[in-house]
Amino acid sequence: MQAAVEANTLIQSLIAEVEKVVVGKHNEIVLLITSMLAGGHVLIEDVPGVGKTTLAAALSRAAGLSFKRAQFTPDVMASDITGFNIYNRSKEQFEFREGLVMCNILLADEINRASPKTQSALLEAMEEGQVTVDGQTYTIPTPFMVIATQNPSGYIGTYPLPEAQLDRFIMRLSMGYPTEAEEMSIISDRKTENPLLKVESITDADSIQRLRQIISTVTVSGEISRYIVQLVAATRNAKSISLGASPRASLALMKLSQAYAFIRGRDYVLAEDVSALFVPAVAHRIILSQEARLNQTGAAEALAEVARNVEVPYKTQR
Repeated sequence: MQAAVEANTLIQSLIAEVEKVVVGKHNEIVLLITSMLAGGHVLIEDVPGVGKTTLAAALSRAAGLSFKRAQFTPDVMASDITGFNIYNRSKEQFEFREGLVMCNILLADEINRASPKTQSALLEAMEEGQVTVDGQTYTIPTPFMVIATQNPSGYIGTYPLPEAQLDRFIMRLSMGYPTEAEEMSIISDRKTENPLLKVESITDADSIQRLRQIISTVTVSGEISRYIVQLVAATRNAKSISLGASPRASLALMKLSQAYAFIRGRDYVLAEDVSALFVPAVAHRIILSQEARLNQTGAAEALAEVARNVEVPYKTQR
């Protein structure tokens, strides 16, 4: 019990450190940390300049994790991601040069501007936790998390991620514009120095791994498991959705719910945890029907309708 209390205190301190830099985005910070503790990767879809890069950099600094940023363009090659062998003439042998994935947190900026081959190389590394170069396998450091970004309004010259690859992300987030007061705070904080320099490392890779182990023990009752499955299954029969979510979505929703419940100070999952995560965990995994698109129905709206039609288990077994 004491270990769980200390772990939760550590997570709250981590959230507070990130909030030193990212203003007015408490919910987004909590969801990003939830994804990290659940062992998943995140896609942030929003317009440029709203703090996506700052959020990723602040999280890596506060968590004490190694961080790399990849600015994706069409000429970025798969070998830039995975690494490559180069011949050393003085030693008369090939040497492995690490790719961008050899870190704890990789910011894949504008991932939809990379070629499909490069995207596939990154997503394979995300799934396997390792890369293979010329028959030799190299293990990616743990924990490993990809925070990918893309601009939803600029699709000219891009390669949108197909549904099968979007499904590899445990969650999709959107930052949104700040309020006037928040934007005033942002420019005030940056008059003389970079706020990132104020962020202190309060954990490390080993601590994050221990937190993940503790969170994996959070209780998910049979009733809650059934609720998760029924929610995801309902997306496959909804009129507004032509392609529903796969069982991978159910698994992601369960893991996220465990982490989210723990952050909120519980060692058991409630239906409200699942409901809070349903849209960010599933919206990018579905395809809306033609009728829904014509009616300008969004994924969040379609999923809200799905959730309303699924009975909520209020009497949760702990």
